Amino acid sequence: MKIAVTGATGQLGTLVIQALSQQIPTKNIIALVRDTHKAEHFADQGIEVRLFDYNQIETLQPALEGVDRLLLISGSEVGQRVPQHQAVISAAVKASVPYVAYTSLLHADTSALGLATEHKATEEIIQNSGLAYAFLRNNWYIENYLGNLAHIVSEGKLYGAAGIGRIRAASRQDYAQAAANVLINAPSNNPTYELAGSAAFTLSELAQTISTVYNTTVEYINLTATDYSHALSEAGLPQGLVDVIVDADVQATFGGMYSESDDLSTLIGHETMSPEQLITQLKTA
Repeated sequence: MKIAVTGATGQLGTLVIQALSQQIPTKNIIALVRDTHKAEHFADQGIEVRLFDYNQIETLQPALEGVDRLLLISGSEVGQRVPQHQAVISAAVKASVPYVAYTSLLHADTSALGLATEHKATEEIIQNSGLAYAFLRNNWYIENYLGNLAHIVSEGKLYGAAGIGRIRAASRQDYAQAAANVLINAPSNNPTYELAGSAAFTLSELAQTISTVYNTTVEYINLTATDYSHALSEAGLPQGLVDVIVDADVQATFGGMYSESDDLSTLIGHETMSPEQLITQLKTA
């Protein structure tokens, strides 16, 4: 049985490969990557590395030959993902890949998040492909709020526009473990998993958790969407990313980052990592 993972050198892909290698022989894992030089560490572990670039269609079908189960990690180029994913699924059909799991978005078919449009379209492409599949509808990563953790701590401020919206985010590690388990077990009947953290938090509570872990004071500063967008742009973030971040916070105020589903903890066999556990891990890393 050969399991292939797209975007294998990315943040989520790397963790999925790690989770798989702890459960199955590395000779059964295929890392699909845009830059094979960045994947030499996989080859050193006995993991097969294949060139696979969403934007180079000629690389797709050859890389999928002999693959039994494929994890399609959604591309990072917002606005380009539908044609990229269509190309991958078409290549998977031609290569006779029998099973695909796709990292989608929480409540992709009903979510008001701007990101949902491409995920919903990709799900429809997979449903119409004839392939057996599983949809892994990931909620937000806790790490999305902690990318500049050192700066947050030094300034004593966590900025956002989520108000008192409850957020059930989870760590990349937990989403990766869930994906690995689904790939190994290949559940039938084309399941859709709504994946969210075990406990909800507001950004104000997240700021308090950072305060506790670092034994300092971090205050949550709630901004309007316009002011938050301006602040992120001033910090040097590209506008496309700014729009995604701000939209996520705005939708959180309407419950867009919340779910009652316990699919994630069920798939990994335990409660998900709490913000406190993750922040402690990042602090000591």
